[in-house]
Amino acid sequence: MSESDLPVVDAAARAIEHGLKLKVILVGVGGATSSGKTNLAKHLRSILPGSVIIHQDDFAPPLEQIPIHPIYNVQDWDSAEGAIDWPRMVDSLREVKRTGKIPPEHYSHDHLNAQKDVPVDQEPLKRWQETFQKAEEEHRQRGEQLIWVLVDGFLLYWHPEVVDTLDVRIFLRVPEEVLKQRRHERHGYHTAVQSDYLEGSLWRDPPHYWEHIVWPAYVAAHKDMLEGGDVEHGKSNGKVKGLLIFEGLETSMSETVEAVCLKLLEVV
Repeated sequence: MSESDLPVVDAAARAIEHGLKLKVILVGVGGATSSGKTNLAKHLRSILPGSVIIHQDDFAPPLEQIPIHPIYNVQDWDSAEGAIDWPRMVDSLREVKRTGKIPPEHYSHDHLNAQKDVPVDQEPLKRWQETFQKAEEEHRQRGEQLIWVLVDGFLLYWHPEVVDTLDVRIFLRVPEEVLKQRRHERHGYHTAVQSDYLEGSLWRDPPHYWEHIVWPAYVAAHKDMLEGGDVEHGKSNGKVKGLLIFEGLETSMSETVEAVCLKLLEVV
């Protein structure tokens, strides 16, 4: 467990101490690698009182269990079937939903992966912070403790049992060429290694990894939830109920934060 998880633990403990009923809200923030989903999740964390982010990457299997691509003979970190330890992720999200607490064995390595900051307008940010602080106080007066958990992932809507745990489902979409360029500009990823002494090994894409593995895996994992299987332009076909799609190049981060906060306010 990382320091960022502590507010959730504290909120759940305070709720139990004061006899409050827990209302745990899981907000899914999905999208392709380099789509801006983690930036969005971090802005929402700054708005929602005591909230925390759970990163899907932290449920990757140990390094030695990542499958080898049968054609290109490199580790395949992107195909949905092998990229995530799905039973562990499902169990963890259900535990968070039930207790309002991050499982004590969960540890995030996200601090190792630097994100290029996408700023948002500060005036609405402050306004939304005040709005959700007021909402939390109103719920507490009614005997209920709100706990916000943001779940960020590049395969967030592939596994139905993961989808079922999410109360709000957000999907950021960015054209392939932009995603490819952003990925190219990153210098690698620290992977989730299940070890007491090693936080994460640095993964660098082999040549043509995007064309051969990343993009085909993204298409395969998302085509069934979009009309015509069109991952770049298709509307939601209803398979992922309530999916909110935001076009990353058409909507600024400030506009996206505003729209998502309006939706979250509806939820509470």
